[in-house]
This record gives sequence, C-alpha cells and structure tokens, in this order.
Amino acid sequence: MANIEGSITEATIESEQLQCTISLSVYLPANYTPLKSYRLMICQDGQDFFRFGRVHRQVDSLIDDLDIEELIVVGVPYPSVAMRHTWYHPNNETHVAYTRFLACELLPYLEKNYSVEPLAEARMLAGDSLAATISLLTALEYPTLFKKLLLFSPYVNQVVEDKVSQFKKKDILSIYHIIGKKEDVVKTTDGKEADFLTPNRQLKEVFHNTPFHYTYEEFDGDHTWTYWQNYLSTGLKSLFPL
Repeated sequence: MANIEGSITEATIESEQLQCTISLSVYLPANYTPLKSYRLMICQDGQDFFRFGRVHRQVDSLIDDLDIEELIVVGVPYPSVAMRHTWYHPNNETHVAYTRFLACELLPYLEKNYSVEPLAEARMLAGDSLAATISLLTALEYPTLFKKLLLFSPYVNQVVEDKVSQFKKKDILSIYHIIGKKEDVVKTTDGKEADFLTPNRQLKEVFHNTPFHYTYEEFDGDHTWTYWQNYLSTGLKSLFPL
C-alpha cells in the first residue's frame, strides 16, 4: 500500500439536466497542488468504486509505486436503484440528459474547482454494468472531451452495438474492457436474469472493427465487485501509464 495517502472530500453540484443536487466524492492525491494539472477519472456508480473497489487506495498504491501519473478521482453516485436505471439505461431517454450532465455540467465544474488537465486524453470515464454503459455512450457522444474508458462488464444491447458501429469520427478512444466468464446468467435489479457474456463478446468484435486502442480481458468470475476490484489497477496502468 502507499506510504502517503491522498484525501477524499465531498462536494455538491446542482444539475439542470437531471433536475437535482448531486453529491460527489472527490479523491485528491497526496501533496495535491493547484500549481500543476492532474489527470481525471470520473466514476459512475461512484460510491461503489470507493466502497467496494477501494479505488482511492489502489490509486494511492499505483502512484506510490510510480505505475501511473497522479490523478483526481471523482465518484458520481446514483440516488436510488430506480433512478440509476433511468439515468444509465440506453433505452431510456433520460440517459441523454445524463451524458449532457457529465459533459456540460460536471466537467466544467471540475475544471473550475480543481486543477484538471485540459486534454481529452487526460480524462477517463469508468463504470460497472449499466454505469459502464453510460460511460461508453458519453464518450461516443463527446469524444473531444473524454478519450479513456474503463468498462467493467457493461450492459450491452442493440442500441449500444449500433452506436459503436456508427461511430465515424476521427477521435480515437482508448478502452479497457473486461467481462466474467460466469456472466452468462446475471440477476438484474428488476429480478430477471440476463446473459451479459455473449453481448460483451459481440461488442468486442465490433470494437475490433474500430480504430480504438482497445484491450479486452475475460476473467473467471461473475458480475460482482469481488472480481472487478482486482482489475482496477490493471486498467489504470493500461490507460494512465507513467
């Protein structure tokens, strides 16, 4: 573990797009100073990244070991399971408002209040399951703002595949994408079961037909943070190497 730990502070932002106040968890690396600029990681399902993924401690360790550059991590929580589905699911129109929130409200807020590098290559969107899906859709919509993606077992349907296939812009994304071999049967929040593995394998083939810098891995596990947390460090080193 890191010898010197960064700090976690709480902040709030008023969102016109989502018509609510959103609380943020903001990790700043040890010895943070506004005299230098930092890379940025924005996590959907933000509380889960901090609580179950322990992203702040993993980042501390990677920085201390000189494996990645110093970065700021921002966790964006969801207010309820129902609202998470409304914000993140690609079939819900509200997901467009959420992508606008990230691009047009949250990013300017972070740039105003923290010393964030002004380049898309220095910004990562991360998420698990539906949170990974909305991160992907946001980067496809705003590739000049976000060029790095950490995708843990995203929910994939035809809408998602079509958006990736139709992406024709010259902006090149860098993607780290994992899925568990036991995710062929996943219990969803509506009480049903879904196959995540097959659609993710299909998405992998679509990604391979794009100009993206793309890394794909399958792990021997299921749709839980028990396994995702083990790949946080690998993904960060892949996308934000020192």
